[in-house]
Amino acid sequence: MAQNFDVLVIGSGAAGLTAALNLATDKRVAVIAKGPLSDGATGWAQGGIAAVLEEGDSFEAHVEDTMIAGAGLNDRNVVEHVVGAAPAAIQRLIELGVPFAEEDGALHLTREGGHSHRRIVHVADATGWAVQQALERAAAANPNIVLLPEMVAIDLITGRHGEKFSTDGTVHGLYAYSRSSRKVETLTARATVLATGGAGRVYLYSTAPRGATGDGIAMAWRAGCRVSNMEMMQFHPTCLYHLETKNFLITEAVRGEGGILKHPLTGHRFMPDYDERGELAPRDVVARAIDNEIKRDGLDYVHLDISHREPEFVRAHFPNIYEKLISLGIDMTKGPIPVVPAQHYTCGGVVVDLAGRTDAPGLYAAGEVTESGLHGANRLASNSLLECLVFGEAAAHDILSRWDELPPLAKVREWDESRVTDSDEEVVIAQTWGEIRRFMWNYVGIVRTTKRLERAKRRIDMLRQEVTDYYAHFRVTPDLIELRNLVEVADLIIRSALARRESRGLHFTRDFQRTLAHARDTVLAP
Repeated sequence: MAQNFDVLVIGSGAAGLTAALNLATDKRVAVIAKGPLSDGATGWAQGGIAAVLEEGDSFEAHVEDTMIAGAGLNDRNVVEHVVGAAPAAIQRLIELGVPFAEEDGALHLTREGGHSHRRIVHVADATGWAVQQALERAAAANPNIVLLPEMVAIDLITGRHGEKFSTDGTVHGLYAYSRSSRKVETLTARATVLATGGAGRVYLYSTAPRGATGDGIAMAWRAGCRVSNMEMMQFHPTCLYHLETKNFLITEAVRGEGGILKHPLTGHRFMPDYDERGELAPRDVVARAIDNEIKRDGLDYVHLDISHREPEFVRAHFPNIYEKLISLGIDMTKGPIPVVPAQHYTCGGVVVDLAGRTDAPGLYAAGEVTESGLHGANRLASNSLLECLVFGEAAAHDILSRWDELPPLAKVREWDESRVTDSDEEVVIAQTWGEIRRFMWNYVGIVRTTKRLERAKRRIDMLRQEVTDYYAHFRVTPDLIELRNLVEVADLIIRSALARRESRGLHFTRDFQRTLAHARDTVLAP
C-alpha cells in the first residue's frame, strides 16, 4: 500500500528541513532520510554561513567575491538574489535557537578564503551541527511533519510507473527501501523536493558523509531532468592526513585566522609562490598548489601551521578540531597539522530555477544536489549552507503558491520484484565501488588530462553495463542502490569534463590550460 503525503522531502539536512518547516504551515510533509536524520553533510559543516552583516561590507562585495571564486560561470541574478536573502536567513536561524558566536554584544564574524571582508557567522568550528540540531528540533515538534529515517531512495515515481502509463515526466513521489522492514515502500505526493546532497563518495578521498553517493542527481537524471557543470568538483585543500582517521576536515577558517601552509621537509611557506593572496586564495588554487607540492616531491602531505598564534586563541576558535587532534597525539598550538586535499563539494547538479523548480513537473530541488547558478566553477567558502536555506525556503513558497496548479496525483504501481532473486555475490558491489573511487581520484581528480578522462570513460562504460545487469537480476539492497547511483554520477562527471575544452575554476586540464572568453555551462540532457 502506498503512503500518501502532500509533499515529500528527500533529505534531512539544512535544505530539506528548511523546505519542510516552510511547507508544514498547512501541508502534511514527509521527510525521508537515508540513515539517521543527522547523517547528512549539514552536520559536518565546520565553517559557517556567509552574510553581509556589518558596516563596511556590502552586498556588492559579497556578490563580486562569489563571482570571482566561481570564475564567471555563476548566474549573477541568482548570486544577487541569494546574497540579498542571507541576512534574513541568518535571523530565522537565530529565532530557531542557533547559538552563533558573539563578541561585545554583536555576532562574531570570521573571514575565509576568497572573501574580501569578515562576514562568516559561526558556532565555534561546528556551525553545521548547531544548525542541524535546531532544524531537527523544530521539525520534530511540528505535527505536520513526519520524519522517516533509515529509508533509502531508489527512484522517483513518474508517469511511467502509473497504472495508466504516461511519458509526461511528472513526478508523483518515490520508491524507497526501508532498512527496518527490508522491503521497498511506495511514497506518493503532489510535490517532491530533492535535498539529497552531493556525490563526493565517487572519489577515494572525500570529506563528504558516507551517504553522499549522488542519489538525487542520478534519480533526477533517470526521471528526465538536465544536469549541469558536473565536472566542477571542489577539492578541499586541507583534510587531516592520519592513518587512523579518514575524512576529518580542517576548516578553511584555520587559514583565515593566520594558518600557514609549509613544505614538511624544508619548512618553506609555499602559497605565495602560487598566488599573491597566499593562504587566502580560493580553494581550487590552494588545492592545486598542495597537489603540485605533493606530486613534485613525492610527499604524503604538507603542513598547516597555526602554532604561532596564542594557544588560548586557537583553543577558543577551534575547540572541536583541537580536541580531535589532541586525541590523535597532535597539538595544533605547538606544531603543524599534516594535511592533504580531498573531494569536498559538488558544485554541479540538477538544473533548477530561482524557485527550486527542476525540468520535471512536481519535482523541486535545493542545496548541493542542484546547480542553481550560485557557485559557478567554484563555490565560495560558507555559501553552501546559505544556498540550502534560501532555496529550501524558495521551493516551499513556490509549492504553496501554485498548489492548485500542481499535477494531480496519479494512481501508481507498487514495486515489482517478482522476477529477481537475492544476490549471492555481494563482493561484486564492494569491488566495483572501490574501482570507481580509485580511478575517479587518479583520472578525474584535481588535475586532469584528456587521455586520463578517456581512460576513465572506457572503464565507466564497462562498469555501468555490469551494474545495470546486476541490478536487473537481484533484489535491491542499500549498497546496490548506492552503487547504481555512483556509476551514473561518475559517468556524468567524466562526460562533462570531456566536454569542457578549457580550464576554468575547479576544472583544470593540462591539455586546455587557457580560459575561454565566454563562460558556458556544461549542460547534459537525458
